[in-house]
Amino acid sequence: MAPSAEPETVRAANERCASGVHPRQPADPRVVAFYDALTSHYPDRGPRVAEPGSPWASAPLHAESDHIHMKLDESCADVVLELIEKYAAQFHLDLLDLQDGSVYRAF
Repeated sequence: MAPSAEPETVRAANERCASGVHPRQPADPRVVAFYDALTSHYPDRGPRVAEPGSPWASAPLHAESDHIHMKLDESCADVVLELIEKYAAQFHLDLLDLQDGSVYRAF
């Protein structure tokens, strides 16, 4: 999605994802870089997922060509949220908070 996407567009894309509709397109390099950076700290596959301190309530993460869907554990440390925001800003990605529907531009 373009960095200038309106919040309604971001929410609509999430609704399509939730219904199982995903675009058939090459992976966005920004999304790939975000996923690689984040999972280098907090793997979503392999034995480290079960270690104490893993932020994932559900793993592996749902990764598509244009988005990553993350379900965080309720006891997730603030440092994880800060890292997610840092990488979203670094790679010019929007964050959608599914709890209240807010769209954040971290950049």
